[in-house]
Amino acid sequence: AVLAGCCPPCCPVQERYCPGLAEEEKRLLRAFSARRRREALGQGLACPVPGPHHGCPCRKCGRRLNKGDPGVSASRLGDQFWHPSCFSCHFCHQPLVDLIYFQQDGKIYCGRHHAELFRPRCASCDQLIFMEECIEAEGRRWHLEHFCCLECDAPLRGQRYVMRSGRPCCCGCFDSLFAEPCQACGDPIGADSEEATHQGLRWHARAACFCCSLCRKPLRGQPLTARRGRLFCSEACSLGRDSASSTASDSSDSAFASAPSPDS
Repeated sequence: AVLAGCCPPCCPVQERYCPGLAEEEKRLLRAFSARRRREALGQGLACPVPGPHHGCPCRKCGRRLNKGDPGVSASRLGDQFWHPSCFSCHFCHQPLVDLIYFQQDGKIYCGRHHAELFRPRCASCDQLIFMEECIEAEGRRWHLEHFCCLECDAPLRGQRYVMRSGRPCCCGCFDSLFAEPCQACGDPIGADSEEATHQGLRWHARAACFCCSLCRKPLRGQPLTARRGRLFCSEACSLGRDSASSTASDSSDSAFASAPSPDS
């Protein structure tokens, strides 16, 4: 667990880079770090390719390495060589020549990304999570005590929240700071309100707001058309006439046209 910007990613997990951990988590960190050092830690050494390895393929790219070429050996991965540019973290491609590396399943990693193979990283503090219990939301994880509102820092464990730019926000802060107005009534669409969207605009999903602008027919789950930010249930309504009254008017006009005039 390394704080971002405090230590090169190749460094192993170390307790001094993880301030504020509870005693149980410190104990788990020490056990995790010791196991990694014992099982996976090594150092890539740059050296000329020796004669017995003339013509051997680079472990990563497969291109030939000749005697005397610059190469890198990694004791934990057997009697093999890499081009210096190929000896890099499998995940982030950081060069690891003459640096600490960690191996896993025949691949080499920097310390940060090797650790993340086994423990999740907190989206708030950027430290590894060693406790078995944590909070997961939107594909990311948090320490229990770090899952807080991005604005007021109120703890959100067991509370309703809204994700805002990948971070949790309490419903109160969301309603006061981020809720967008309904196109129909103008009131904010709060975290507890259902919303309907169309062409980037938002409405309360209730029938009084998400409805035809002319005949007031509810539009939830119905076909609709939009004109200048207003919603309509039909092309007739979008042109400013109600389809039912339009039909009645057409029938009436036909009747008057076919009736004999008083003069005749």
